[in-house]
Amino acid sequence: MGNYTNSDAPVPDGTIIIERGVSAQEFAPKLNRTAADVIRFLLNNGEMITATMTLADEQMELFALEVGADLLLVEAGQQEEMELQAMFDDSDDEDETLQAPRAPVITVMGHVDHGKTTLLDKIRHANVVSGEAGGITQHIGAYKVMTDSGAEITFIDTPGHAAFSKMRARGAQVTDIVVLMVAADDGVMPQTIEAISHARAADVPIVVALNKIDKDNADVQRVLGQLAEHELVPESWGGDTIVVEMAANQNLGIDDLLEQLAAVAELEELTANPTGRAKGIVLEANLDTGRGPVATILVDKGTLKIGDPIVAGAAWGKVRAIINDQGKQIKEAGPSTPVQVLGLSQVPNAGDEFRAASNEKMARLVGEARQQRATLTNQRGDARVQRGVKLEDIFSQIQAGEVATLNIVLKADVHGSLEAVTESLRRLERETVKLAFVNRGVGGITENDIMLAATTNATLIGFNVRPDKKAREMAASEHVEIRLYEIIYKLLEDVERAMVGMLAPEFEEVITGEAEVREVFRVPRIGGIAGCYVRSGVISRGTKVRFLREGVIIWKGSITSLKRFKEDTREVREGFECGIGLSDFQDLKPGDIIETFEEREIPRV
Repeated sequence: MGNYTNSDAPVPDGTIIIERGVSAQEFAPKLNRTAADVIRFLLNNGEMITATMTLADEQMELFALEVGADLLLVEAGQQEEMELQAMFDDSDDEDETLQAPRAPVITVMGHVDHGKTTLLDKIRHANVVSGEAGGITQHIGAYKVMTDSGAEITFIDTPGHAAFSKMRARGAQVTDIVVLMVAADDGVMPQTIEAISHARAADVPIVVALNKIDKDNADVQRVLGQLAEHELVPESWGGDTIVVEMAANQNLGIDDLLEQLAAVAELEELTANPTGRAKGIVLEANLDTGRGPVATILVDKGTLKIGDPIVAGAAWGKVRAIINDQGKQIKEAGPSTPVQVLGLSQVPNAGDEFRAASNEKMARLVGEARQQRATLTNQRGDARVQRGVKLEDIFSQIQAGEVATLNIVLKADVHGSLEAVTESLRRLERETVKLAFVNRGVGGITENDIMLAATTNATLIGFNVRPDKKAREMAASEHVEIRLYEIIYKLLEDVERAMVGMLAPEFEEVITGEAEVREVFRVPRIGGIAGCYVRSGVISRGTKVRFLREGVIIWKGSITSLKRFKEDTREVREGFECGIGLSDFQDLKPGDIIETFEEREIPRV
C-alpha cells in the first residue's frame, strides 16, 4: 500500500462494481478512500486531476491495483442491474452434485419446401395420445416428444434462420443439435448453405435429414456428394456426419431420426440442475386479448412453479398459469421443457433471459431497473457497442500483441468470382492475422447475411453485388460494416493495408435514389426506355447509375434522359413514375432495379 493515503481502512471484500465516467469524489468512497487520496496518488503518477473531473478507466484500475481492490467497470446504467442480478442469483445453481440429464433441444433448418414443416407436423401429431386428437389446443412453437426407447426430445419450431440468429445475437444459446433438412430430389440449395453456416457459427452438431427419397427423381448419392463439398461427410463415406434417409410425408425414417438424435444427445452428455430457482430463454411472446402478456419460454435449469416471481427482460410478475405444448395446465416445468407462462407485467422480447426471483419485490426492482435503462438508452439514441468488426480495428489488435481474427461474410455475383476472391484473401493470411469465412454465397446481400454478420462479429464483403434497401437499413441498425467492391485488387489492397495499419482514404457511397422497372418501351432510333416507379430517394438526370437484377450488378453508367408525362425533367421524387433512358444499355426487364449514387471521399483518421 502506498503512503499517498491517510486512510488505513480496509477496501471492501469481493468485486466492486463501478460505472464508467465517474469523478474522484464519486469513485473514492466506494473503495473506502477520500477524493484527496485518489488525486494525490494520480499526481504522484504524473497525472493532474481535480475532484470533479471524470476519471479514465486506466486511472481507476491503477488506483484499485494500488489499494488491492477487485474492480469491475460497467457502462452507465448497468451497475444497479448487476447488483440486483447478483442478489437473486442462486448460490447452488452451479452445484455439480445436483446435475441431472436433460432432453436435447433441436432446431430444424433447411431450404424452403424441403419438408421441414411436414416433418415437424408428423412428429408433433404422432406424439398426441390417441383419443386426444384435439389435444393440442394451441401450437406454442416448441414441444417435447418421446422416442420408442423412452428418450425425451424438445423441438423448437423457429420461423427461419433469421430468428435463430437473432436469439444468438442476444446471447441466447438455445439449440443443442441442428437437423438439416435436404430434399433428395433438389439437393443443397442457397438456404441449405446458409443453415450450415448458422449451425457452424453456433458450434452445434448437425444431423442431416435426407428427405423425399421416395420421389422418382431422387438422387441420394449426388446430394451426399454436395454435402461432402460443404464438409458434411456422411458416415457411409467414412465421415462423421449422421445422415438419415427419410420420406416425411410417408412417415418413413422419422423414428430412425428421433433415435439418432437421442444417440447424439447422449454423446453430448447434456445436463442441467433441476433444483433451485428456474432460469431460461423466452422463445416468443405476444399480447393475448383475454389472457394478457403470454410468453413461450424454454426452461434451461431449475424448476419453474406456479406462484414463482419471475423477470424476463424488463417484464416481471408472478406465474399465474403454466401451459404445456398439449394445451394442458401443469404445476411445474423442469429443464428443457417448453411452456407458455401467464402473469407478466408486459410482453418480453424473444431471446430475453427469464429468471425466477427470490420474491416479487426483487422481480419488480430488477424489471423496473431494466425498463428505466431501456428508456434512457432510447432517449440518448442507440448506445449499443458496435458489433460489426471493422478492418481499421485489426492493426490496433496486432499492436497489442494479439492474434487478430477477421470474420468475413462474402457474397459475389457468380461462383467463379466467389472462389477467386476467397483464394486471394486466404493468401493474405499471416501469423498475426487469421481470416475466417463465416459464410460464402452467390447473389445479392440479404437481411439474413446482415444478421449472420451481426451475430458473428463479421465484416460483410460484397463483390459485384449490392444490398437491397431493407438489408441496408438492417446493417445500419445492427452496426454491420458492409464493404462493396467491383475490382478484386482494390478489395485485396484494403484488407492488406488494414493488416499493416495503412488504410487509404475511403470513398463513401451515398445511395440517392432507387427505381423499379415496371415496363419497357421501345422507341425507334432511341432504343429502350424504362417505365419506372421511384421506390425511394430522388432520381436525377446525369447521376451515376447502377443496374441490378436480383441484387447482382449487371451494368453501370449514367442517366441520359428523364421524363414525366413525356416532358423532360431534372429529377423525380419517391412515389412518382417516370421514364428513364440509359447511356448505352438496352437489356431492360420488368422487376430490375435502377440505383443512383454519388461518391464522397472520407479521409482516414
